[in-house]
Order: sequence, then structure tokens, then C-alpha cells
Amino acid sequence: MEIDIGLKKADRKAIADGLSKVLADTYVLYQKTHAYHWNVTGPMFSSLHTMFETQYMELHDATDLIAERIRALGHFAPGSYAKYAKLTSIADGDDAPPALDMVKALVEGNEAVTRTARAAFKPAEKASDQPTMDLLTQRMQASEKAAWMLRSHLG
Repeated sequence: MEIDIGLKKADRKAIADGLSKVLADTYVLYQKTHAYHWNVTGPMFSSLHTMFETQYMELHDATDLIAERIRALGHFAPGSYAKYAKLTSIADGDDAPPALDMVKALVEGNEAVTRTARAAFKPAEKASDQPTMDLLTQRMQASEKAAWMLRSHLG
């Protein structure tokens, strides 16, 4: 059955493509944050372990919302590591670097999600796709806040 939600097919495709990149970045950052949660050590262990948990849980929940929006637009959401590797802007790294290197990598990852969401916002705005714009605004807010909180550990 054809989708008739007030968005042109080409616009839905452009929006879904942008959201797929946001999904990839969000999932890769989720995975990295989760690994750091498991592997953090040092004098800041307790605070970082707790903060990383809060952040990876938020990222996990966000992946579902992003993927469901892609599906609502009539496209399949990427779900394999191979597809994420092609779509993400976040570099892979060591699972257990020193704690402050973890913090720096997560700042960079959250900033990458923000940039990717900001880029994906443009086709959604052009098509007046308010649900996607709202989703992307929430993603940017969460990523910017996480980056700020992490950056605060760096002095």
C-alpha cells in the first residue's frame, strides 16, 4: 500500500538516508559508550561508570526511535555492523583506553552525532517533516548535553 503522509517519495528517501546516518552514528556511539562503561578504571571509576551507563542507555533508546521513524517513512532501517561502518562518521577505537581518553572520545562521538543530526535536519525541514525535525532536535539536545557533561571532566 502506498504511503500518503503528506511527504513526497523523494523527500521521504532523502530524509530516511539522513536518518540512517544518524542511526549509524548513534549506534556506534552507543556501542563505544557501553564498552567504556565496562572497561573504565582509575580514580574516576565510579562517576564515569555511572555517567557512561546513563548515556549508553539513552543512546540505546534513541536508536529505536530513529529506526522506527525510518520505517514510518517507508524505508528499511540499517541494522548490520557492516552497514553502520559504511554510514558512520565515528571512528572505531580501543575498548579500554585510559579514562580521560575515553571521555575525549565520547565528547568527539557526541559532537559527531550532533553534526550528523544537524545535516539530516535540512531535508526534513525542506519537506516540512515536523516529526523528524522534532526527533532530530531531541537527538541534538541529548548529544550536546552529553558532550558538555563529558567535557566538564576534562577541566
